[in-house]
Amino acid sequence: MPPAQAGSATAPPPAHASSATSPAVLSVGRSADSKAQPPLTALTKDSGTPEPAEQKRVHFDHAELHIAVHPDTQSIDGKATLDFSVLETTDVLLVDLDRNLPVSAVSVDGQPLPASAWRNPEGRLRIQLPHAVAKGGKLSATIVYGGKPHVAKMAPWDGGFVWSHTKDGQPWVGSAVEGEGCDLFWPCVDQPDGKPDLVDLYVTVPKPLAAPGNGVLIGVSDEGNTRTWHWRAKHPTTYAISINVGPYQELKGEYKSRYGNTIPLQYWYIAGEEEKAKQLFAEFPHMLDFFEAKIGPYPWGDEKMGVVETPYEGMEHQTINAYGNHYAKDGNGFDWLLQHEFSHEWFGNQMTNANWDDMWLHEGFATLMQPLYARYLDGDAAYYAWLVRLREIIGNRYPVVSGQPRTEEAVYDDSRGGPGQDIYNKGAMMLQTLHHLIGDKAFYDSIRELVYGRPDPKPGNFVPQYRTTADYMRIVDQVTGKKLDWFFKVYLYQAALPKLDVQRHGDTLDLRWQVTGDLPFPMPVEVQVDDAVHTVAMADGHGSLAVPADALVTIDPHSVLLRDEPRITEYQQWMRQQRAQRKAAQK
Repeated sequence: MPPAQAGSATAPPPAHASSATSPAVLSVGRSADSKAQPPLTALTKDSGTPEPAEQKRVHFDHAELHIAVHPDTQSIDGKATLDFSVLETTDVLLVDLDRNLPVSAVSVDGQPLPASAWRNPEGRLRIQLPHAVAKGGKLSATIVYGGKPHVAKMAPWDGGFVWSHTKDGQPWVGSAVEGEGCDLFWPCVDQPDGKPDLVDLYVTVPKPLAAPGNGVLIGVSDEGNTRTWHWRAKHPTTYAISINVGPYQELKGEYKSRYGNTIPLQYWYIAGEEEKAKQLFAEFPHMLDFFEAKIGPYPWGDEKMGVVETPYEGMEHQTINAYGNHYAKDGNGFDWLLQHEFSHEWFGNQMTNANWDDMWLHEGFATLMQPLYARYLDGDAAYYAWLVRLREIIGNRYPVVSGQPRTEEAVYDDSRGGPGQDIYNKGAMMLQTLHHLIGDKAFYDSIRELVYGRPDPKPGNFVPQYRTTADYMRIVDQVTGKKLDWFFKVYLYQAALPKLDVQRHGDTLDLRWQVTGDLPFPMPVEVQVDDAVHTVAMADGHGSLAVPADALVTIDPHSVLLRDEPRITEYQQWMRQQRAQRKAAQK
């Protein structure tokens, strides 16, 4: 998911050019009656709610989804056949589905069930099986449903469908459901670890519209005035399955990977901006090469690197990333939004947080990839410019990780004690400090182990990973041969940043870390004395250095330490005052 909108208290770095609508495309957003849509239940509104024991009895093998999209009525008709392996004997099947999409029929293993066999009062469809299925058995359920899916008011920061149209009046539809979850339009297991092993998605749309989707295009079939697009995707992240409908044009190409495989490239765009579309498409190989060189092989190389233009800003939909940045220029030399969403193919889709509480594993790494990519393209000045912007918008109101299971909304909503945008910006800056602490080789070795589950990834020798913060802490200890839990406990599990107290006493410079709760924090500190750089070990959180009284001294000359800095706190307070004054003046 992209960071919060520009202009907010937690604006995305960099302050990119205006995302005003391009002359070729008019995004009118939602239907006129979207405010009158039925409310979501608490269960549907929040992704990752506690999973019932009954839902854990099965493993999700395969989803065959048939979804007909009707732009004229802003509705869908769905038929989902869901296949499971039974892990523990069960006589019930639970799947998540918005109750505002009524179910009209259910069958199990081909046997139609009476209406009394299922119910969905709160958004969790409960199906009573005709008979218990033993451990080791198989179970298949077909669910017929439909209606008006929830409409997003400000996608992707709230979930739902976006019903829009192009400048010439043709339908333009997209879905983005990270926050509320997959159950907004298909029956699923709405948990980060609820991925099906395989999804076949059939999207039926009015001619001549196209429906770009996840994975590989298996075929396109016509029937009367409609056309059905069949896509197949392996291990898709639940919220990363998407619906995209519009009068799309397509750019196609290939990328010859450094790992020896060839990756299809596809960009589906709305006509009218062909030159800008070609410029954006030309960025694809550069991004792929950067990530494959730094992290490892593109996880979905046998499917595609796909991007689709959408009537909302963006979202990391697996192999079909949503892009709605209107080809904005911001001086960085690359499209920051496209690069951020593409990062999630590694950090989010290949490696998925096991619980929303570990969401920084998606967003912190994806955010760090932007300054690192800027350095690759344009050197240190671009890199440090990004870091300055990230540092200035860290909030430090709540810990990045609570250590307890959380829903998506509880993580993003700071009014509920969640870290909010700090999972992006503080996560990235913490990782930048870790990078310096453990060195280049150990840092990238730890990322490969986190993402692929092995140090030597090659196409075909790895599988998707579910990860926790504890997993990454263990991996860092493993690759460094050191116990570094003190580092993560300070940066991730408490809100306040460590403060470095600096005192000069004659010819001695005294340094002391001040940490909430007096936690251990033996973070070395670099000090530049005139032209020489020294490292102070700080083994017990304290260190000193002999410094001539007339020497020029710079603490942390290479800006690698994430710490409390009064100049930034003062700037943030001033910015809040400025916003409050502008808001008052507008009343």
